[in-house]
Amino acid sequence: MAFAFFFPGQGSQSLHMMDGFEGIHVVRDTFQEASDVLGEDLWALVNGEDAAALNTTTTTQPLMLTAGIATWRAYQQAGGVLPSVLAGHSLGEYTALVAAESLDFATAVKLVRERATLMQNAVPQGVGAMAAILGLDDAQVIAVCEQAAQGEVVQAVNFNAIGQVVIAGHAQAVERAMVLAKEAGAKRALPLPVSVPSHCALMQPAAEQLAAYLQNIDIQTPKIKVLHNVDVQSHVDAAAIKDALVRQLYSPVLWTQTVNQLVVDGITQAAECGPGKVLAGLSKRINKEASCVALTKQADIDAFIAAQ
Repeated sequence: MAFAFFFPGQGSQSLHMMDGFEGIHVVRDTFQEASDVLGEDLWALVNGEDAAALNTTTTTQPLMLTAGIATWRAYQQAGGVLPSVLAGHSLGEYTALVAAESLDFATAVKLVRERATLMQNAVPQGVGAMAAILGLDDAQVIAVCEQAAQGEVVQAVNFNAIGQVVIAGHAQAVERAMVLAKEAGAKRALPLPVSVPSHCALMQPAAEQLAAYLQNIDIQTPKIKVLHNVDVQSHVDAAAIKDALVRQLYSPVLWTQTVNQLVVDGITQAAECGPGKVLAGLSKRINKEASCVALTKQADIDAFIAAQ
């Protein structure tokens, strides 16, 4: 059976999110490896009570990468069959590349810490914002953003599911877009608790710096096909993969299109590999033919393997 693995991104993190892997040594070892790279104890952070520290962008990004790879390694150790294709939501794309053996794990941990730092520094605190628009179609959200811009930046940046689009840009432009979205019939327009307006034009300076950083990063041809956020395509050479990662910073995450493309390709089964159940939930909303289970604990992995 052909199936896909999805890797979650920033926003799926939570305290004690690895509790379901108690006694699975490869999970703890993976966290130790990342902690040694960064010089801080990520395992203690996950198992502590400091949610603010956990949710800091520069910590969250390497933490979610580590959690995703720890889950992936637990799946491999349990004897799971390799998926036919991988995809990751935003930051999760880096996790997918590590799982595909395109990117070394320790290198990726440092890379996503650098990515997070560049993103955080690109826009001063309070200048940018993000919001979720629920109940409008993609074209309506794009039109609302165009009307709300008024010389500032506000764009549709995450096409997460039918009727669920995230916008990002200058804080005041995002606020205007939220008002216009409600006037256009949106069920809800919710500000998101983030400090970085990801995947919009305000990330262009960060993307240029990331491109320079990536020049010294070794990337191999993926051993498992990876669908990229920016174009819903798989790439095999290092230059094309690096270009996709750079463009991802200031371009929309085409998640709805990714799931639909997999269904077109005949892949209707998937597993979300890492904390949370966001991508599993989105799959059901995107395409009725798509089925995705969340592997948030060892018992989930065992059940998924048993059904293979």
